[in-house]
Amino acid sequence: MSSINWMPNKSSSIPLHIQITDFIRGKISTGEWPIGYKLPPQRMLAKELEVNRSTVVTAYDELTSEGLIEGKSGSGTKVIHNSWNLLAVTPPPDWSSYVNSGIHKPNLPTIQEINQAEFIPNIIRLGTGELSPDLLAGLSMKQVFEKLSTKEISYGYEEPKGLLPLRKEISSYLKNMGIQASPSSILIVSGALQALQLISVSLLHKGSTVLTEKPSYLHSLHVFQSSGMRLLGIPLDEEGIKVDHIPQYKKLHKASLLYTIPSFHNPTGTLMTAQRRNQLLNTCQQVQLPLIEDDVYRELWFDENPPKPLKAFDKHGLVLYLGSLSKTLSPGLRIGWVVGPEPVIEHLADIKMQTDYGSSSLSQWAAVEWFTSGLYDQHLNEIRTKLKIRRDFTLTILDKYFSHLATWEKPSGGFYIWVRLLPPISMRKLFETALAEGILLNPGNVYDSQADQYLRISYSFASLSDLEDGLRRLSMVIKRLM
Repeated sequence: MSSINWMPNKSSSIPLHIQITDFIRGKISTGEWPIGYKLPPQRMLAKELEVNRSTVVTAYDELTSEGLIEGKSGSGTKVIHNSWNLLAVTPPPDWSSYVNSGIHKPNLPTIQEINQAEFIPNIIRLGTGELSPDLLAGLSMKQVFEKLSTKEISYGYEEPKGLLPLRKEISSYLKNMGIQASPSSILIVSGALQALQLISVSLLHKGSTVLTEKPSYLHSLHVFQSSGMRLLGIPLDEEGIKVDHIPQYKKLHKASLLYTIPSFHNPTGTLMTAQRRNQLLNTCQQVQLPLIEDDVYRELWFDENPPKPLKAFDKHGLVLYLGSLSKTLSPGLRIGWVVGPEPVIEHLADIKMQTDYGSSSLSQWAAVEWFTSGLYDQHLNEIRTKLKIRRDFTLTILDKYFSHLATWEKPSGGFYIWVRLLPPISMRKLFETALAEGILLNPGNVYDSQADQYLRISYSFASLSDLEDGLRRLSMVIKRLM
């Protein structure tokens, strides 16, 4: 469901429910909301339009009586007819059937609801995995673009692997982590997610099995599943993925690849130890299992540097290394990178050129300026300090309101606290009830279908006052549902 981008006129003499009815009827009659389109839940639409839920209920009832929509328990309210169906002999195409038959599968329903609810005014987002607007380097970003305006830079397409000056800067940057990567072995992508999409369509065959941690951020996406592959989770402990499971999983399920987030794992916040990293790389070398190392949270450490990346010890080209500026600097810049064997990088670059003809040249030049000016290192120091304050504040609030309701571990970096609820309550009921009260959650079961009693709490996005208010009110919701 997309954003409505419309509001009723509360100063109009036309009743609000009629305005809403006319708006939805217009969407249906023009075909923008075709047969099978799922309308927003009543509570969500009421919150977005800033009206009482009863107003939306009245509008839906009117549209139902007209035969345009139909609501069913468990499947929501959908468009079943439009004006063309009612007036024309030959109805228009059923676009929903085309949507459902597409290769790329839609997000999980809960993820779709989260993506939509994030734009509801004044909602408290307790699970959002991005930097708060207060943490984004707006002033420095303006300075960067002002400097670019005085320089001779290209605004056309860049070469397939990305802007060479940027790849040179990333090559130097990676040396500080122990990774030796020439510019020719680096591909610039529009965020790490695009890297995963490129890998899924260009390196693996249909029917492949991809191993992940259990739980994993990857389970909340359909990147690999849409390419005909399946994900299989391997349990985590406090040191990281349980490496001793890998040989058996590789053999029984003929796994083709392993995806891991070793530094400040999403969603658990786990930091893989140096010993476990060494065991993981050695095991994957022994069973000839390539790795994707997603290291986008690496620089968000609080007290000490995390262990060196797996890629720093990779002598056989086994690891594809992913990095990004989205978590540390700006999600809107859309700059990430893949490091790997040159033939693999060249192949991924070829596929990328077929999809978007290269990432934004302006964003790439901006990234060069961030690296060369020293602003990026300065920004990272500031972000670490501010995120640590936010983590400590959130842990204090959890201790205050959740000491008898949940358990959790203290993360040493990243964005997330993996909270395990003790009362056996319905996560779906908790999600819906909290949403109705203006609190948006990221339930654990979107990262692992069996993680029914977990929440991913993020201290990176909501303001400190919203974090306290949201967690306090959430504890009250949980007590009511117990």
